[in-house]
Amino acid sequence: MRSNMKLSLNFVKDYIDIDVPVKTLAEDMTRVGNEYDYAGNLIDASKLVIGEVVSCKEHPDSDHLHVCKVNIGEETLNIVCGAPNVREGLKVIVALDGACLPGDVKIKKGNIRGEESNGMLCSLQELGIENKFLTDKDKDGIHELGNDAIVGEDPIKYLKLDDSVIDFELTANRGDLLSILGMAYEIGAIYDKKVKDIDLSYIEQGEDLNNKFSIEINTDNCSLFLSKKAENVVIKESPDFIKSRLIASGIRPINNVVDISNYVMLEVGQPLHFYDADRLENKLEVRMASGNEKLTTLDNIERVLDENDIVISDGKKAIGLAGVMGGITTEVENDTKNIIIESAIFDSVKVRKTSKKILRSEASNRFEKGLDPKRTYMAIERACHLLEKYADAKIVTGLVKYDTTNKENKDVVVKVSDINNVLGTKLKKEEILDVFRRLDFKCTSEDEKITVSVPSRRLDISIREDLIEEVGRIYGVDNIEGKLPSLPMKAGSFDKTTREIRNKMISLGLNETLTYILVNDKDVNKYVVDEFESLKLLDPMTEERNTLRNSILPSLLKVYEYNKARNIKDVSIFEIGKGFYKKQDEYKEETKLASVMSGEYYLGLNKVEVDFYITKGIVEEILDYLGYNGRYSFVNDKEFSQEFHPGQTAAISVNNDVVGYVRKITSKCI
Repeated sequence: MRSNMKLSLNFVKDYIDIDVPVKTLAEDMTRVGNEYDYAGNLIDASKLVIGEVVSCKEHPDSDHLHVCKVNIGEETLNIVCGAPNVREGLKVIVALDGACLPGDVKIKKGNIRGEESNGMLCSLQELGIENKFLTDKDKDGIHELGNDAIVGEDPIKYLKLDDSVIDFELTANRGDLLSILGMAYEIGAIYDKKVKDIDLSYIEQGEDLNNKFSIEINTDNCSLFLSKKAENVVIKESPDFIKSRLIASGIRPINNVVDISNYVMLEVGQPLHFYDADRLENKLEVRMASGNEKLTTLDNIERVLDENDIVISDGKKAIGLAGVMGGITTEVENDTKNIIIESAIFDSVKVRKTSKKILRSEASNRFEKGLDPKRTYMAIERACHLLEKYADAKIVTGLVKYDTTNKENKDVVVKVSDINNVLGTKLKKEEILDVFRRLDFKCTSEDEKITVSVPSRRLDISIREDLIEEVGRIYGVDNIEGKLPSLPMKAGSFDKTTREIRNKMISLGLNETLTYILVNDKDVNKYVVDEFESLKLLDPMTEERNTLRNSILPSLLKVYEYNKARNIKDVSIFEIGKGFYKKQDEYKEETKLASVMSGEYYLGLNKVEVDFYITKGIVEEILDYLGYNGRYSFVNDKEFSQEFHPGQTAAISVNNDVVGYVRKITSKCI
């Protein structure tokens, strides 16, 4: 299953120095195997400035509009505004005359009920921020900037929304890329840049947490569980840079503490959970749920669990669904003062089954892919750093832990000759070693053997073929010289089957024809039921043959008409050829078998009149000859067109798939 990861360029630039356009980065990432769906600016708007409302009066001809004087630095503008929260002294986002906003909205000077309006005061929604990311206050009115906003400056930069976003669609094996750090290592390998260290600094205070808090693991489905405590946290709004990066990543900002847990998950790739410590019993237990055990999760939905679900308990009751979502009873709220931080690794298969059954979340998506135990430690340290810095928290001394993980790097051996043989390259050992250096893989070499110490963050690499793939990706598939096969080619099974069908049709008394694949556009859709888009030539040599056929049948009927015009009534012909069409923006080319029969036909030594059942018998002969005995049937044909006899049509079904049709053409059409 593929996963989406929205990459904020401002976020990743904290860890790697790059200066490339967002589209260039997206294309370069695609070249190493990481496809993207979208690349562009987070906010696509122009001619915006910070303004200050210097006066605000009610509109004389409206019960909800206000006439505002707005200072934008160089001048004061008259602007009519309908937002309920507009008032004197407010710092606001001003869209000037000529401004362009998302949705092709253009701002122009105007007159609103007799009052001149020279711009617009904006909400974040009008700048393209989705409603789900907005606070209730922002949903109801214009956005209120802080008092430190400088009049005349760019509001997008002030709000830290001057960001670009790439929405990647990642393969299931690259769980390491579900983090900013993982993306930084990948980008570093492409551009040969070194990843910066993450700041994990903080000061511990007070008595060791191990003396008053414990964890108990009563299941094999938890290999690592870490807890720390932060006291005297101050719940408030997050800094703009955290909010903007969460929004760019598709996550709704809530408050500084909750936002920090999500921020670290995005940054490091390790989901965290924060508990209100004052609602706990001084312990956390990991166990399997009991049958029909109930838990109300953070979304206020009561979940019924079973013995296959991993839960976090306070020793008495379940307070969280491990790897998926926390419980509402220990939720961090606005009055929370002390929190317990959880960073853990749970069995990925169990989490996947639970999330599929109950709820998929950003956290479960990462647990399902597998986690690096080193990042589990890093995440809890990073959370402490940010809580101390942005929530005024006091970090309690000590780390309560349970750990059975292996954090050693994997050693994988590959030979230079192995790499060149598989990739078809002539790379020197030094070039290969340079690729591993760029990937930040430590390695040693002896002669042509290279031993690579694979970092624990790369769970997808375990055998030499994985290393060969890495060399191919970073060296660049475009740089690998294409070569034709040196061995003589033999006819494949498809050619053999085609030849056998041809010989069988001839042995049944039919004559093979070879017609043009180019037909007239008026004939191309005759006798064709399926809704395909025909392919017309841009510059045909003749209008008689200006379109690629999608069915062989019109061509065979031309042959039949040619013979009929020369008084040849007995016609039994077939053709194996190509059909071409376009469907859902994809160009298709298929090999088809078609036959037209009329007049009399030799059935053994006797001549009989051709009818529906003779033709059906020939189809049966072909299918039996190909080994489909007992696996085909003739079913009701519901899609025939008016050219066919309604009582003598049938669809050919092989293994319950319709592969063709037997149909009698009405006499009025030929």
